[in-house]
Amino acid sequence: MHRIKPLANRSLIAGAFDQYSASVKTKSLKTPPCRIGTVRHKTGSVEKYGLKRFSTAEATVAATRGQEKMREKTLTMETLNPQVKAVEYAVRGPIVIKAGEIERCLQEGEKKPFTEVIKANIGDAHAMGQQPITFLRQVVALCTFPELMESPAFPDDAKQRAHRILQGCGGFSLGSYSASQGVECIRRDVAAYVEQRDQGVPANWDDIYLTTGASDGIASVLRLLVSGHGSSRTGVMIPIPQYPLYSAAIAEMGAVQVNYYLDEDNCWALDIAELHRAYQKAKEHCQPRVICIINPGNPTGQVQSKKCIEEVLHFAYEENLFVMSDEVYQDNVYAPDCQFHSFKKVLYEMGPEYFNSVELASFHSTSKGYTGECGFRGGYMEVINLDPEVKAQLVKLLSVRLCPPVSGQAAMDVIVNPPLPTEPSFNQFQKEKAAVLGALAEKAKMTEQILNCVPGIKCNPVQGAMYAFPQIFIPPRAVEEAKALGMQPDMLYCLRLLEETGICVVPGSGFGQREGTYHFRMTILPSTEKLKVLLDKVRDFHVRFLKEYSALDEPSR
Repeated sequence: MHRIKPLANRSLIAGAFDQYSASVKTKSLKTPPCRIGTVRHKTGSVEKYGLKRFSTAEATVAATRGQEKMREKTLTMETLNPQVKAVEYAVRGPIVIKAGEIERCLQEGEKKPFTEVIKANIGDAHAMGQQPITFLRQVVALCTFPELMESPAFPDDAKQRAHRILQGCGGFSLGSYSASQGVECIRRDVAAYVEQRDQGVPANWDDIYLTTGASDGIASVLRLLVSGHGSSRTGVMIPIPQYPLYSAAIAEMGAVQVNYYLDEDNCWALDIAELHRAYQKAKEHCQPRVICIINPGNPTGQVQSKKCIEEVLHFAYEENLFVMSDEVYQDNVYAPDCQFHSFKKVLYEMGPEYFNSVELASFHSTSKGYTGECGFRGGYMEVINLDPEVKAQLVKLLSVRLCPPVSGQAAMDVIVNPPLPTEPSFNQFQKEKAAVLGALAEKAKMTEQILNCVPGIKCNPVQGAMYAFPQIFIPPRAVEEAKALGMQPDMLYCLRLLEETGICVVPGSGFGQREGTYHFRMTILPSTEKLKVLLDKVRDFHVRFLKEYSALDEPSR
């Protein structure tokens, strides 16, 4: 058996998985040199450590029972909801836990072959150094602290936006609850934005629901759709590769995941024949009721064509499927021959028979686009053609969580209601927006070009979104090594990459991929200089990795 040479790597692999899963049995492995947070408790009587920590009753029980066994826990891994145990979320999985441990070791002075961990695992723009859009922060600041309205440092258009939002808040305060669907004036602004974006396709503000990021809206709609038992259980069609929110939510709700594969050889296009194949196969054991599409794609970065969207909508119409369109990257389109088409606009152009019958929920967020305001957790969904009684149930469901963060709602309002050409903030806003999107387009092209120059790596064009999802060749001996360690080959690859270079990416197995292929997802958000360093390190590592595992033949490209 070919073995990993550096002993630290075996420690790395074991340590990452031991921390991530409480169900993994204890193994006699070498302790990582920098074990954080280990606490050893001494044994002794209650009196020795001081009864003052307990109430009188507690102290009496502790003193009299002495060595008696403590009561068993109500919640254990055996009694835990099995649907919770089924949830996995690779973007914040064992790789990220290990990255955090390595960061702490670096801070404590431990020597590594690198000086920092580059977290390319998640689309967190501001954590990667992207600067906030000034106008958005001004409006939210004014909403948060209205006394700033008197300051000459803030432009009049920002003050007007903030005043209008605060008028819709109870007590003229961002700290009050809003309606469960969100602040009314912001919902109206979203509807106006959607209508303008779709070149006049009508939008009703009563179909708009403000959400805690797009994730909240996606989960809420799925809750409405999941029902049945056994072969009548709801099947949810999702693209593979997919964003792990979908597989996690499906597992948590006990629905049936129905995979349809994107066509990697055709730049991750959506193949209608593949939809039919997945649907017919799924009908043998569940009832497919919903199809999810991510456009532009995450993790794949493709932008679907209008023709493709028409085919999906026709398929949904024929098979009576609810359509969920994840469009959070609608501003992130870089390829000159690509254009974002909203599912709603394409549905409208297909005629009244389609537009008035296909149930469609589309989602947007403050977290992506050119603002990258992940922490505000702002978002919205537009849901059309919902049965009126079901719509009332949706409002009831949303009311359980009271309301989305009102600061996030305010941030969402700026995205859908930016400065007009006649307003004082317009020029700066446009300059900042163009700078962010221009830099992302440049980095998307650079990522594709550099990765495609590495033997054993193939990367499709990053047409949109914020990620590359390159296919990596992993030699058979490395595949055998990974299986012996009880992990996916691309997990082994990514753990080694992290330990040897400090680069944190996510294995493709966390997103789904065709059998026998291996990938990783990386964000293109780091600064151009840091991204270049990252890509050069990936190149050098991959060449070493192939050499170490005696990959004699270069794979076909």
